[in-house]
Amino acid sequence: MGKSIPQYLGQLDIRKSVVSLATGAGAIYLLYKAIKAGIKCKPPLYSNSPICIARECPGPGERALPQEAPAPEASAVGGPKGLAVERERHGRDSGELRRLLNSLECKQDEYAKSMILHSITRCVYLLEAEASACTTDDIVLLGYMLDDKDNSVKTQALNTLKAFSGIRKFRLKIQEHSIKVLELISTIWDTELHIAGLRLLNNLPLPDYVHPQLRRVMPALMEILQSDYILAQVQAVRLLSYLAQKNDLLYDILNCQVHSNFLNLFQPTQPGSLLYEVLVFAERLSEGRNAPHYRAVKWHYNEQSLSESLFGEESRLADRLLALVIHPEEEVQIQACKVIVSLQYPQDLRARPSSCQPSRSYFKNTE
Repeated sequence: MGKSIPQYLGQLDIRKSVVSLATGAGAIYLLYKAIKAGIKCKPPLYSNSPICIARECPGPGERALPQEAPAPEASAVGGPKGLAVERERHGRDSGELRRLLNSLECKQDEYAKSMILHSITRCVYLLEAEASACTTDDIVLLGYMLDDKDNSVKTQALNTLKAFSGIRKFRLKIQEHSIKVLELISTIWDTELHIAGLRLLNNLPLPDYVHPQLRRVMPALMEILQSDYILAQVQAVRLLSYLAQKNDLLYDILNCQVHSNFLNLFQPTQPGSLLYEVLVFAERLSEGRNAPHYRAVKWHYNEQSLSESLFGEESRLADRLLALVIHPEEEVQIQACKVIVSLQYPQDLRARPSSCQPSRSYFKNTE
């Protein structure tokens, strides 16, 4: 061959290096083209797919850009001109929320409806002026979605109504759906739906005409509270705490049947967020049952009632509360102490300390 082995190997290494460099350069060039193409590419303005609220929107009198049009120029505020959020910031209506609501009226499959509702929810939070410009007819349209056969559509509709409930002028109209929301929560065992429905109810002042329905769904609310889904439990106990302050609902709550292990909700190992809400609930129940007008009536409770579990002769609530006094989270400690005080001294006696006589202590076995 005329070449020594070392010379041949050296030449081979050079060729391999050249090939490697060429391959690497080619890969980098292809990557560059892919990124450039991705930057230029954007979804069409009008399509059946859910609309992004942060993409370019045409202004009044402008036409939508075709899909293959180049990317918009950067504006002086540091982003592309025409973004929906940017138009909102500068007092111009992007029309994004209105287009989404209009598309909801068209015949859509279940997935499309769910995604459109999700986008509407985001718009309500981010495009405040456009959300405020909506009408009660839009709320009625969203209410129709609660009758959809698909649970994900119902859940997204509940989330959207929750977003609109932050706007004062829509609250009364959304309240009209309270009974329907309670029906969904009590008849469908779906955690995401429970969370969405309870969040909506917790964001509304519930009118008195809903109370009969609340009595019917009380067992379902208590079951959600005793489930293993923290977010749903927190929302359920918040609603129950609110209802415990209603004189005509207090007995229905206290007489509601619970599981034998109900007091596990007061275990120190429970998440602090849940513990705090459960302790608030216990305090309000204790204050309600110690109120003069409630004690003036002789009430009868079921053996497995919430009242017996928390306040009965065989209740171990005292032990649980004493363990929570040394809980690492301060708000749990404070709330546990408030429950202890409410149990030892009825509400009317605490209001008149000079003439109060100590009531029977629930902690006599642990002092």
